[in-house]
Amino acid sequence: MVHDILLKAEQLSYTYEGSDVPALNGLSLEIQRGRKIACMGANGSGKSTFFLCCNGIRKPDSGRLYFEGRPLDYSKKGLLSLRSKVGVVFQDPDDQLFSANVLQEISFGPLNLGLTQQETKQRAAQVMERLGITPFAHRPVHALSGGQKKLVAIADILVMEPSLILLDEPAAALDPIHTRIVREIIDEISASGITIVTATHDVDYAWSWAEDVLLFHEGRLLACGAPEEVFTKKELLDTASLEEPCVLSMYQALREKDLLPDLQNCPRTLNDLKEYLRYV
Repeated sequence: MVHDILLKAEQLSYTYEGSDVPALNGLSLEIQRGRKIACMGANGSGKSTFFLCCNGIRKPDSGRLYFEGRPLDYSKKGLLSLRSKVGVVFQDPDDQLFSANVLQEISFGPLNLGLTQQETKQRAAQVMERLGITPFAHRPVHALSGGQKKLVAIADILVMEPSLILLDEPAAALDPIHTRIVREIIDEISASGITIVTATHDVDYAWSWAEDVLLFHEGRLLACGAPEEVFTKKELLDTASLEEPCVLSMYQALREKDLLPDLQNCPRTLNDLKEYLRYV
């Protein structure tokens, strides 16, 4: 399947005020429409800064960003349009949520975009139903659990009907139940055709989920490719301070002992590996 380029970065550089070390240092990459992409790298490698540049929260010191083939427009009108199409879900939802209750929070973006009260109400109701948060509609945001706040933060973006969603460590600080719920929602959003880029340190999740992997190091793109191309190169993982995915490690260990045939496709999940072992 051919995918067109949704977002392109050319030689992006950005340094935070008071720092001598650039957060982005000549970063160039392309994001294809409709893909599930894991963005990985050590803390401080530039992932979060790149996300903030993608929807205009931060403006690069140099370099250019293109969305749908056009350079980013940093005028007020241009940024409003961009943020309706490119959404960022922050790692800490408390950095994103500010309204008195859940319904007001989710309604803010569409109203700011110029939708009518009726259109906004309809969109908000649909998104809350989709994410299973309708019972919280009139609950104060500060009274929600961490997992519930994360769902509201995703709803904040989803209600805008974007083309691209960037999620910064979406499972950070979540219990196992909410981690599963959030990841199921991400899969459902991706299946609807929205491009998803997830910043994560979880190599096992990236190995099982992603179609493409972007590996960041010191503000640059260290590697880009399918999980099989990136995670099988130990020198890349060492440079990015990442471990090899467990399923890949087990598969390779079994192969070295001739306990598994040389399969055309590496198993991505434990269930895949168990299925292969049934035929040994």
